Amino acid sequence: MFHAPHGYQRAPLPQAREPDPVPTTQRPGSPAPAAPGEKCTPRSAPPSSQRDAYFDNAKYLAIVLVAMAHAWEPLMDGSRLTRALYMVVYTFHMPAFILVSGYFSRSYTGKPHQLRRLLTGIAVPYVVFEIAYSLFARWANDDPGHPISLLDPFYLTWFLAALFVWRLATPLLRVIKWPLPVALALASLAALTPNIGDDLNLQRVLQFLPFFVLGLCMKPEHFQLVRRREVRLLALPLFAVAGVVAYWAAPRMNLAWFYRGSSAQELGVPWWSGVVMTLAFFGCAVLLTAGFLAWVPRRRTWFTVLGAGTICGYVLHGFLVKAMGYSGLVEENPWLSSPGGEIVVTLVAAAAVTLMCTPPVRRALRWATEPDMKWAFRRDAAELGPAR
Repeated sequence: MFHAPHGYQRAPLPQAREPDPVPTTQRPGSPAPAAPGEKCTPRSAPPSSQRDAYFDNAKYLAIVLVAMAHAWEPLMDGSRLTRALYMVVYTFHMPAFILVSGYFSRSYTGKPHQLRRLLTGIAVPYVVFEIAYSLFARWANDDPGHPISLLDPFYLTWFLAALFVWRLATPLLRVIKWPLPVALALASLAALTPNIGDDLNLQRVLQFLPFFVLGLCMKPEHFQLVRRREVRLLALPLFAVAGVVAYWAAPRMNLAWFYRGSSAQELGVPWWSGVVMTLAFFGCAVLLTAGFLAWVPRRRTWFTVLGAGTICGYVLHGFLVKAMGYSGLVEENPWLSSPGGEIVVTLVAAAAVTLMCTPPVRRALRWATEPDMKWAFRRDAAELGPAR
């Protein structure tokens, strides 16, 4: 599925810099290896301005999978194969995105310039696109009563709300001794707590938290490990087995488990199923994410530059997917649910999100996704000091 780089490279991968909303990839110096038996402790890293092609490639490929999977949603009811592919992709595409987000959040300590970046790079896009999606639903779906609520994320905007919460919690996660077990415990408790409510989609925020924390705990040598030739070869049978299991489970499994937005009781199963499914899905997602990352090319490719614009591809492709649903396109054109139609929809989704990640689109959307907004912030003491 993915084009692997030529040769077997063993150079260390980069450390992380100050995070961007959909993580920007940079190449600082590599840290010293961890001592044997060192616990999983999130670490910070020095900033740098040079982008790293590997993570840009990973981000682009992940956003293409996100768009394709969303485009399959109205088509898969009549196709067991499409439903199985959807389940495989949904097992790891957002975990991979969230893990990389956590990895590039390791330097976040809540400094004034980081808080400004948090507001302009995550909070502002969340507000803009939460309102935009709500207005689009009113217009395209002929639903004038559709509410606009900044506390109840609509469709894709949940990820921005979640990333805002995760980033704010990063300093706390960095000081506790066992952050990953704590995150898994919180996710398990969320999966058996039906009364969490819809505010900021907290159910999903907590259930996806372990992947963000896993990224915080990771170091460059971990990414080097998954790039080994043996791991790339093992990834092939891994995805084959995942496909077979998904094909068997397609007519049997409730897809709500993949969305992590409901508790076990809300899905009509015993409470303890929430704990079991949380741990099982975490393990499956980590394995498939490792398999995915193993086949991401490290060298620069034609799509490397698109990795810088994945925030645009993420927030924009949802309008196309929603338009397809609001217009009844699939119902009016049954051939789209045929194998040929599904291939066409897949290619169109991949091409559309690719165009949305291009530099011209990123520049045109910068006012919403990367606003400067210096006028809105006070100059902190560190900035005022040299001026005096």
